[in-house]
Amino acid sequence: MARLLVTGGAGFIGANFVHHWAAHHADDALVVLDALTYAGNRESLAPLLDRGRVSFVHGDICDAELVAGVLRRHDIDTIVNFAAESHVDRSIDGPAVFVRSNVVGTQTLLECARHAWLGPPAPRRHRFHQISTDEVYGSLGPADPPFSETTPYAPSSPYAASKAAADHLVRAYAHTYGLACTISNCSNNYGPLQFPEKLIPLALTRVLHGQPVPIYGDGRNVRDWLHVEDHCSGIEAILLDGRAGETYNIGGNCQQDNLTLIGMLCAAVDRALEADAQLRARFPACPAAHGESSARLVEFVRDRPGHDRRYAIDARKIARELHFAPRHTLADGLAATVAWWLAHEAWWRPALARAGAPAPGARAPRRAP
Repeated sequence: MARLLVTGGAGFIGANFVHHWAAHHADDALVVLDALTYAGNRESLAPLLDRGRVSFVHGDICDAELVAGVLRRHDIDTIVNFAAESHVDRSIDGPAVFVRSNVVGTQTLLECARHAWLGPPAPRRHRFHQISTDEVYGSLGPADPPFSETTPYAPSSPYAASKAAADHLVRAYAHTYGLACTISNCSNNYGPLQFPEKLIPLALTRVLHGQPVPIYGDGRNVRDWLHVEDHCSGIEAILLDGRAGETYNIGGNCQQDNLTLIGMLCAAVDRALEADAQLRARFPACPAAHGESSARLVEFVRDRPGHDRRYAIDARKIARELHFAPRHTLADGLAATVAWWLAHEAWWRPALARAGAPAPGARAPRRAP
């Protein structure tokens, strides 16, 4: 029986991981530590909390006394660190909070883990797993090979730099103190429970309300898209069979530029509303409610500073060593995400309000000229 502390477990990927682990490891204990900042949502864990399947601690990973107490009180032997500020635009506007959460927070967790697990009286079986990102590797040109685990770090944004610093700390604690650590660098995630400021849920929300969908620059920035359920399965494989001291890239094998991605998303919304009169009635401002293409809402906006052109993940190592491969195609994953979004309006409207951005109001869709 393992005892996991999942930091940031009320956030998008963390909450999906908690649900995944609870479903596949019924005998293991799960403790979530989350500060419940704007992107954390306790409601994302409600079914598990209601059943007593998960213990929840409201707190900050920078609070060493709190973290040490949680490790001791719950006899934790595994930490999965999702806790992070993760929005690039926010990091450009206010980098200090990213340094605090992503760098200082990770170091606090590592230090508490070192004291809890490495003795005295004697070291115990343990694992510290760091959730990182492909953004630490920087940007790729159109013909460059994908990022591998040996690609040098070259972060471009304050967010990516803070995650790179955290990764270096994890490796330092493994090398210096012998802490059993692993790191996974993932590509762009999407799926259920994602906070509505990120590209896919933001576009979904705007399309449903007939509002412009902003696309940076020319829309040809390429990302590798990983469904969050596949990401959780990859993390599970690392925790169960990954070698301490190793890094594993987790990718979706779904490279796509942003403009094409949003076109696919709009088409999925159009199909969903075309097939369901009730959805057309719920979202009358959506172009699809009137037989029009939602892709007409796309608007190009000024590119953000330092916008990396392309990310791509070489995930052959995790496939070779741990026999992991993503199950979702991008088309199927987007369709499932749209279906979840349409069925969970009661979840995403309060999420928008918590961020200080009220849910968009309806407006008449654009008409063909």
